[in-house]
Order: sequence, then structure tokens, then C-alpha cells
Amino acid sequence: MTAGAPTAHRQPICTTNRFDAMTQTITLALFSRSYDLSFLKPLLERADPLLDVVVWPDPRCGQAQVAVGWDAPEGLYERMPKLRLIHSVAAGVDNLIAGQDLRGAAVCRVVDPLLAEGMLQYVLWAVLHFHRRLDAALANQPRRRWHRPEQIPARDCRVGLMGLGEMAARIVAVLPALGYTVNGWSRTPRQLHGVTTWSGPQGLPPFLAATDVLVCLLPLTGHTRGILCAQTFAALPRGAALVHCGRGEHLVEADLAQALASGQLRGAVIDVFQHEPLLEDHPFWNMPGVIVTPHMATMAGFDAVVEQVACNVARLRGDQPLLNRIDPQRGY
Repeated sequence: MTAGAPTAHRQPICTTNRFDAMTQTITLALFSRSYDLSFLKPLLERADPLLDVVVWPDPRCGQAQVAVGWDAPEGLYERMPKLRLIHSVAAGVDNLIAGQDLRGAAVCRVVDPLLAEGMLQYVLWAVLHFHRRLDAALANQPRRRWHRPEQIPARDCRVGLMGLGEMAARIVAVLPALGYTVNGWSRTPRQLHGVTTWSGPQGLPPFLAATDVLVCLLPLTGHTRGILCAQTFAALPRGAALVHCGRGEHLVEADLAQALASGQLRGAVIDVFQHEPLLEDHPFWNMPGVIVTPHMATMAGFDAVVEQVACNVARLRGDQPLLNRIDPQRGY
């Protein structure tokens, strides 16, 4: 394991006594356009008995000081004049803040070491799928065609990590030890042991040229929206593959479909989409070479979500610095 890589053991996050801080009732609004988060209501109220938890679209959400959720309805925060904290139930915050008036509220995310472990497992499976030519074997099965795809050593399968944050650090701690050549790209310079890295717009073309399996782990910002596009796919070696577990808005879906149809890309594993759940008539469901997974690459454990939200509510009451606060201008 690379020094400094995240471990799979979840440690207590809260460093303040929540119960010492319970001096006032706080209204907390749970919200999401995509998922029913009402199951979190009893868990949060058990963690902090002075929380008054309401679920959007309950009109009482307008009195909330804290908003917790995923995939915020348009204009939600403008209807919350008392809002002080917006808290994600996941590691990402992009669909909480994009196009929203935050009204000066702090924005926090969930940090769970097991997120990186889950992402490692998903990426390893997807890399093996393409490296071991399991995509070709599966395509042959319905045709009852017995054909052994060409096998190559792991060192000849170059994995390119687009995004070099916490998730990448865990992947880098494992894939090279399995023999894979791992490269990385990020918007700003980063160094990871055992990985050749590039950065910025000038570093993207050489990074892509040295990538056989492209893994997108980027946060969503104004700079990364639409980055998985025709220009990016054209810069990859012909026959490369895509593993997309960043954010749905990174991907220009029509460009991916064209790259697959032309043979520029041989396949794609896609876990995140611009609109979720994926519509039943979406072409990706039946597109040759594409595997669709339902946003399952990794997710924070509910115990970690509840603990960190309750801890930040206590810190909010006590005017203490909030944990895992992000910069809305940067998006992370």
C-alpha cells in the first residue's frame, strides 16, 4: 500500500460532543429529486433528538436552517431564508450547488474511507473486463462462438486515471502492484508515487495518447463539464475503453455513441448519467460494447452520513468550524 493511502477502516469523525451542543432545536430538510431519503429521518432524529427533520416538499422545509440531500430541486434554497448549512449525503456536491443561489450558506460533503475502497473494487472489475477481453467473450456467448480472445500481460494495459484525488490514491495503491501501468491527469499538478502524471490542458493530449483504459474520477466543475467528448475520445489510441464513474455531466453521450460506432472506442462501462434513473428507452441500454450500472460504483455508508451530518449540526450550534466544507467556487 502506498504511504498515505486511505484505509478501509472507518474512524470516528465527530470531534465535538454533540450532546453538549444540543441547546436549540434545528429544522433540517431532507431533499432529492432522484431518491427517497425519508429513511434518514428517524436515523438523524435518533442521533440528535433536538433535530426537527422534515422531508421535501413538506412546506415546513421553508423554515430549515440545514438542508441535507442529493440532486437539489431548482431554486430550493431561495425558499429557505434561514438556511445556514447545505450538506451532501455523498462525496460530491455538484448537483447541490450548480445553478443554485446558496444564499451564503456553508456547503459540506461526506468523507468516508470506505468510499475509496468501493471505488477501487469497481474500477478493478472494469479494468479486468477490458484487459482480459471479457467484453469479447461475453459478446461471443449469445452467438455460441468458442473463440479465445488475445491475452496480454497487465503491464501492457495502460490505465489512465482522469482525476487524482482521494479515490485515485487508493487505486494507485493497488493497480501497479497487480502489474498495471498507471498514468494520471489532473487540472492542477499532482504527484503520486509510482504514477506518471500530467496536468492542465497542455498535459491532456499526451496523457490520453498513453491510455488504453480511461477511468474518469473527476469532480464536476465548469472546467470538467463535457470533458468526455469527441476531442477526448479521438486523442485516445484506437480501440481504447472508457470507465466512467465521475459525474454524469462529464460525458457528452452523443460523442460516446459515435466513438463506439466508429470503432475508436471498443467499449464503455458507465455508472453515472446526466439524468438518473436512466430512461427505459435510452440507447445505452442496448448499445453494443456498453455496460450500464445504476450509480453503484461506491457510496458512503448511512452510518457515516448520519454521524457527519449530526456532527456538523452540533458544530453549527456551537459556532465551530465545519468538517469537510467545500469551496463553492471551485466545486470541491
